[in-house]
Amino acid sequence: MSEKIIKDDEGLSKTATFTATVALNEIHSNTQHPDPVSGPTEQWIPKSMKDLDVVCKNVLMYGSELDANHPGFKDQIYRKRRKLFADIALNYNHGETIPYIEYTAEEQNTWKRVYTALKQIYPTHACQQYRKNLELMEKERILTGNQVPQLADVSVFLMKRTGFQLRPCAGYLNPRDFLSALAFRVFNCTQYIRHYSDPFYTPEPDLCHEMLGHMPMLADQSFAQFSQEFGLASLGASDEDIKKLASCYLYTVEFGLCLEEESIKAFGAGLLSSKIELEHALTAEDKIQAFEPLEVCQQEFNVTSFQPTYFLSPSIEVAKEKMRDFIKKMKHEYEVEYDPKTFSVRVTHEKYQNHKEGIDISLETRSI
Repeated sequence: MSEKIIKDDEGLSKTATFTATVALNEIHSNTQHPDPVSGPTEQWIPKSMKDLDVVCKNVLMYGSELDANHPGFKDQIYRKRRKLFADIALNYNHGETIPYIEYTAEEQNTWKRVYTALKQIYPTHACQQYRKNLELMEKERILTGNQVPQLADVSVFLMKRTGFQLRPCAGYLNPRDFLSALAFRVFNCTQYIRHYSDPFYTPEPDLCHEMLGHMPMLADQSFAQFSQEFGLASLGASDEDIKKLASCYLYTVEFGLCLEEESIKAFGAGLLSSKIELEHALTAEDKIQAFEPLEVCQQEFNVTSFQPTYFLSPSIEVAKEKMRDFIKKMKHEYEVEYDPKTFSVRVTHEKYQNHKEGIDISLETRSI
């Protein structure tokens, strides 16, 4: 595979101020895209990976357009770097090789500091699925503390393990667009690194969060299926249901807790990539509640500070089954079936029918 090394470019774009919480909660109603589905709904949905080139570029917060409270807001060099990463993502199209990045010494050092700090507490704080896959990724030199990982290499590894692929992302996507990519087992992934001045805090997802939070879990077959089911459920869902799915996703995939031999462990990426919040969440007993989707879907959340509540499941499998039951009760005007051979979905206008008990949707099809 040919490697395209990206170093830097010239110029800075105009600055703007964003509030991350608003960005993540914003839902684009009746998003205007070409070729709407005919029938009972006119809402366009992606039906192939190529369609993700449309939805995965609807970025709400990206590049050098940083919030005034962002650690890198006044750093012109950092903002120039952020524009580089944004341009890569916004110019990327399905089927292209993900560009390799030549990370700076500062970025390499920030990655190493975050990696080293988190590795010290994973044995006691991370779930066994995470620990197992992190060990595998280290063994195969996909993740190491001495080198910032490359999206292209991680994407190849995940594709072999669970069928997931990565595509570069410039920043926050609205929940509908982010979730829709998961339906095709595609994860939108940032390439930029948090500002060096505060390596243990970031007000937004960055490469440390993506690699150390999400990737070991997406290397687990069952968890990859869990993530895809969120995506399939989002296709054709109402704005109200998208909000509910986004909340459930955040309090499981991002901040979920589970029990292992009566000990609380983390499986959520937001916790697994933040040493401070990971330690806080596992000891904040007064903030931990049982995971029930009907309650969680109404929960408010904040992406710029610790979560007010964390939700605990007896196991990840129990959380997955509860979400399946929750999704079955959502109202969809048509079915969407996923074909793993063509990486596409087929839309029908028939009434919802439950999928056969026990079928693995990663290998078959799923109606929503």
